[in-house]
Amino acid sequence: MDLQSIIQTIALYAIPIVLAITLHEAAHGYVAKHFGDYTAYQAGRISLNPLNHVDTVGTILVPVGLLIVTAGQFAFGWAKPVPVNFGQLREPKRDMLWVAAAGPGANLAMALAWGFILRLALLLPDTYFSYPIQAMAQYGVRINLVLMVLNLIPIPPLDGGRIAVSLLPNKLAYRFAMIEPYGLIIIVALLATRVLSGVIGPVVIVCRDLIYAVFGLS
Repeated sequence: MDLQSIIQTIALYAIPIVLAITLHEAAHGYVAKHFGDYTAYQAGRISLNPLNHVDTVGTILVPVGLLIVTAGQFAFGWAKPVPVNFGQLREPKRDMLWVAAAGPGANLAMALAWGFILRLALLLPDTYFSYPIQAMAQYGVRINLVLMVLNLIPIPPLDGGRIAVSLLPNKLAYRFAMIEPYGLIIIVALLATRVLSGVIGPVVIVCRDLIYAVFGLS
C-alpha cells in the first residue's frame, strides 16, 4: 500500500474500530453500575466519550499496524478494561452474566446500526462521499461482529468465559474460573494456529448475512 492508500484506509476504519472497542467497554461499566457495582462509575469510565477508554497500544497502534500489514483486510484491538468488582454486585454470580454479556450486546447493537447506515448510504444518490460511507458501514458491521463472536468464546477472561462461570453450578464454575490465568495464552495459541479464525469466520459471515437480510442488503 502507498502512503495515500494507508491514510485513506485508516481514515475509513478509525471510527468503526474506536466505537466498537470503546463502547463495548462502556457497556460493561454501565450494566455493572445498574447491578450495584460503582467501581467503573467512580473511575469515570461510564462514558460514551471514546477518549476515556482509549488504550494507546490496543486502540491505536495495534489496529493501525494490522490495517497496514494486511492491506486493510483485518484489524483487531482492545480498550482499557473497565474495572468491575464482581463482589459488589447485588447477586455476584447471577449478575456477572449480564455484565459480561453487555459488551457483546453493545457490539451487536452497533453492527445493526452500521447495517442501517449502509442501507441509507445505498439509497442516497451517488456522490463523492457515497463509497467511503458504504465502505465504513460495511467495516462497521464486520468489526463489531468479529468482536462480538470473539468475546463470546467461553474462555475466561473473555466475556463468554464469564457468562459460562455464571451459568455453571458452583463447583464447576469454580474449577472453570481457574482457567483464567491461562486464558490469554490459550487464545493466542488458537489465533496462531488459525483454529480461532476457522471458528469465528463462519459465524461472523452468518451473522452478517442475517443483518444484511434485515435491511434488504445483498
